Amino acid sequence: MKDEVETNNAVYKTLLESTKAIPWKIDWKTMTFTYIGPQIETLLGWSRSSWVSVNDWAERMHPEDREKVVAFCVAQSQAGTDHEADYRALTAAGDYVWIRDVVHVIRHPDGEVEALIGFMFDISERKKAEEELIRLQKQLEEYSYKDGLTGVANRRMFDSVLDVEWANARRTHQPLSLILLDIDYFKQYNDHYGHIQGDDCLKSVGQLLTAAASRPRDLIGRFGGEEFVLILPETDGAAARQVAEHCRKLIHEQCIPHSNSDVASLLTISLGVGTIIPQQHDQPLAFIEAVDKLLYRAKQTGRNRVEAAQWGIEDAVEVRSTKPA
Repeated sequence: MKDEVETNNAVYKTLLESTKAIPWKIDWKTMTFTYIGPQIETLLGWSRSSWVSVNDWAERMHPEDREKVVAFCVAQSQAGTDHEADYRALTAAGDYVWIRDVVHVIRHPDGEVEALIGFMFDISERKKAEEELIRLQKQLEEYSYKDGLTGVANRRMFDSVLDVEWANARRTHQPLSLILLDIDYFKQYNDHYGHIQGDDCLKSVGQLLTAAASRPRDLIGRFGGEEFVLILPETDGAAARQVAEHCRKLIHEQCIPHSNSDVASLLTISLGVGTIIPQQHDQPLAFIEAVDKLLYRAKQTGRNRVEAAQWGIEDAVEVRSTKPA
């Protein structure tokens, strides 16, 4: 019987040590390793003899993981609960390897913890795959909020940001400004220069407008077709008109030829600018429609110009028209 037990133990040990999983055992009373598989030397580079106590395990853990993982494992072990923990383990070469420890708690008949046994698994490749998946998910989310052609925010992003800034403006009683702009005679531009050059034109306009939306909370987006939009939080009417005029000049100074325009020989834009301190009864859609009417007025009264108005500010409505110099 004794020989059979020894034979079985030898077989089990051989099986354990032939796998990539690293078996180990810790005596709970002394907090020392009574066994650790030879695979640990291949994975981490530390000799088996260097794994004496749980301090060796804890000290070879990434500083960012150590406190949380050690506290979790101790608490679970004291409660007699089997558990798992992921962490970065330090190699003898100074690198880190992602480890998953799967722990089983052995208890005395009286319920006291006797020992911990478990396996260490190298999950570095799995972590790399998870991180790549997270990166791709973030990229996909970013793409879902970007206009595919110009790279600026799309309509979905515009709607989301406007909802947030509208609520902020209503709560803080700060002005919120919106600029809607349209490339003058863009259909004629496409007809004359072709759609490929038309796309390049839209990209250029998007990049130029991005430079005008300089503050962290400012948003430049493509509203649709050749229309763009800027959201300017905490921006009064005068400042918003300055931004709009800056946008108009940026496009004009780019000197993009537009021989079929009825306004100028260069590409131009028309802009509508609205500023509001939203009240309880005000709605974002009505505000957008009001600014769109200002854009329409700018186009109807000559194009290459800015039309601006503001609402809810000292109970006054101010309308201004800015013509190009």
